[in-house]
Amino acid sequence: MAEQLSSSTSTSPIEANNDNISDNNNNHKDNKNKENKENVIDPELFSCMLQPATADSDPDYIGVRRLLLFRKAESGVRRRLDWRCNGKGYVAYRNYIRRPRNWESQTPSYQSTPGNSGRWLPSSSPLSLLYEVDSWSSSRDLRSGNLASSHRTSFSSTASDSDQPRRQGPEPAYSFVGMHCIFDQCKAAVTILKFGHMSSDLLAYGASDGTLTICTVSDPPKVIKLLNGHSKDVTDFDFSSNNQYIASSSMDKTVRVWELTKGDCIRVIYGVSSQLCIRFHPVNNNFLSVGNANKEITVFNFSTGRIIKKLVVDSEVTSMDHDHTGQLLFCGDAQGCIYSISMESHSGALSRSHRHRTTGKRKCPVTTVQYRSFSLLAGGPVLLTCTQDGNLSFFSVALEIQGYLTFRCSLKLAPRVHSIRASFCPLLSLEKGEYIVAGSEDSNVYFYDLAKPKHSCVNKLQGHRFPVVAVAWNHGENLLASSDLYGIVIVWKRAKTS
Repeated sequence: MAEQLSSSTSTSPIEANNDNISDNNNNHKDNKNKENKENVIDPELFSCMLQPATADSDPDYIGVRRLLLFRKAESGVRRRLDWRCNGKGYVAYRNYIRRPRNWESQTPSYQSTPGNSGRWLPSSSPLSLLYEVDSWSSSRDLRSGNLASSHRTSFSSTASDSDQPRRQGPEPAYSFVGMHCIFDQCKAAVTILKFGHMSSDLLAYGASDGTLTICTVSDPPKVIKLLNGHSKDVTDFDFSSNNQYIASSSMDKTVRVWELTKGDCIRVIYGVSSQLCIRFHPVNNNFLSVGNANKEITVFNFSTGRIIKKLVVDSEVTSMDHDHTGQLLFCGDAQGCIYSISMESHSGALSRSHRHRTTGKRKCPVTTVQYRSFSLLAGGPVLLTCTQDGNLSFFSVALEIQGYLTFRCSLKLAPRVHSIRASFCPLLSLEKGEYIVAGSEDSNVYFYDLAKPKHSCVNKLQGHRFPVVAVAWNHGENLLASSDLYGIVIVWKRAKTS
């Protein structure tokens, strides 16, 4: 320190003046460089500013997009400073930056907890707005025949089966004019029901006594075939593409193929464990995919009944569904895991691509796996899953990456004792969100809106006297069928919408 002081005191005035001049020049250069950097225009921003807005575009959306592009370079720092209210960790930060652009004006900021899990995390498309919709509820008691209207009341984001929908406006989102018909000849619980492919009239349902019932819902509704052959519960069934055959799986360890015109069982395939789910290949109907309790996914030849391919997973295969191309098979197991499996349409070869594990401590069986080729809110294909503990989950499906699943949203319902299934609702217009329908153990049929983070329940149908375990839409999307543990099947008629 002393040497530094002595050297500084011995510096001449001329040298000191030269040092000051050089420092001023360096400062001037630094300021000039900063000004040049600030004046550099982002090419993406420049092209966005030059692009004229279309007549149908939203001015607010265009303005917000241009502002975000302008702040793109520094947005990462600012968002990292602001995201702390949404939790800690990479997942919370990712969910925060992928929130809808009007999230703050629609919902308050709160931590991402299981009670606030009903969030949809859409992509940055104009369809990602959160819209408020209204609903009407039509209810009827089976024995009294009285009609009653139910009003909507506010409730928290943790949806319960007993929650009442909240009325906000005169326009219904999903309203029903009442019951179209009732089938009550079954003496056991109806655990699975489906309409025929591309059919608005053909309905089939399986029961826990091993029977399959085929009926028509057109005027007059009637039962046309009763298929007897299984000795235990019918766990699942599927129509062929031309509705000429039905393949069914059962707890009696068999798969049966039925010809509907005659009502005869034309083939029985015996297994070593309970057969839990079954699907025809959507392109090659000669392939029949079956999931069983032995942790196997088996592809059978429909014509011969022989095994073509077999794939082993981590637990019992409880549900499955194909994508529209037939190249992917989505399966759920007894531990709550979802598998994306590639399937060769010519040879039936199976190869496991991806697996999505549940994050909860409790592992519950997956009761529903349903694929939809397009979603209004996701802007692409999505997958709906439902577990026995009442957890509804939604995933975006990346078809170009062999069915890679990206978690988008979840709704936590009341825990279930029975295996209750859910289904996508028909697509509505863009301003009305997107819906799913599910049964419940309080004997009601509930409708939930994916676009509502808190008030997700928008409608309910009353008419059953026992837990509702299965729901299905017809091809015309004007009829909804629901079944309960007492063997009652109700077909609801949807109101006409403009």
